[in-house]
Amino acid sequence: MKSVSIDRLVDDLKLQIIYKSKNSDIKITNSDLNRPGLQLTGYFDYFPFKRIQLIGRVEWTYLSTLDEYTKDKRLEKLFQYDTPAIIITRNLKIYPQMLKYAEKYDRTLLRTDIGTTKFITKVMNYLDDMMAPETTIHGVLLEVCGMGVLIIGKSGVGKSETALELIKRGHRLVADDAVQIKIVDEVKLKGTSPELIRHFLEIRGIGVIDIKRLFGVGAVKKYENIDIVVELELWDERKQYDRLGLDEQYIDILGINVPKYVVPVRSGRNLAMIVEVAARNNREKQLGYNAAHKLNNNIINKMNK
Repeated sequence: MKSVSIDRLVDDLKLQIIYKSKNSDIKITNSDLNRPGLQLTGYFDYFPFKRIQLIGRVEWTYLSTLDEYTKDKRLEKLFQYDTPAIIITRNLKIYPQMLKYAEKYDRTLLRTDIGTTKFITKVMNYLDDMMAPETTIHGVLLEVCGMGVLIIGKSGVGKSETALELIKRGHRLVADDAVQIKIVDEVKLKGTSPELIRHFLEIRGIGVIDIKRLFGVGAVKKYENIDIVVELELWDERKQYDRLGLDEQYIDILGINVPKYVVPVRSGRNLAMIVEVAARNNREKQLGYNAAHKLNNNIINKMNK
């Protein structure tokens, strides 16, 4: 199971440390959060204490209405549970009992100046991204006509050269050579490039070029969803290639099926234009129009008449 350390969470989200646990092995393994409103009223049955606990204005204001004895007992009970961290939002005041029991039970206590609702969205998106299943695929990822196109194929088949032509035609590079892919919202795949090689493209005979410097910031993009995969392969005279598109192919990436097109490569074929048309055609399919099915239906209707 993937996890995020408290130190990483604090650094990435710029959180203020009120008290940090001496236990360096604490890991966040759940992207869900909990606002312990019911717990502060004294109801601890089914308390999801393995999640990060957020105390916002509602919980903080409720605590201010309690007498000191009740407030002390409720906060002590809350801090007794082995929570990953308790975070106070809106830069609200830290009650003395919070610091007292954070130290007593060695619980991490943090604070942010961000509003509760906005912070919930921010931290959940962050944790979902950090803990999402991921893989790395050899290929080139581009945004073509608003679609994320992953070009794969054996080394030397022409992936980078095709990508360069697409960039010249106004499309954007996301990643070359190593494409890091994560699952987003359980149904989408998002690809990016390792930081070290971001915006670089390798062209045999020329070497490595910086796409951002040569073509401008409008020619690159940091992330892109993967909508289709185009596999380039050297033309095989013995192989029967799809000419109608009625039988759709898919490739499994992290358990998600992505439409796949196999494009044979040989001299004279404009691969960049073919990839561009594949992206446009896939967008039409998403909108409910399939040219292959339309042609097939026209032929069947003509035959029936």
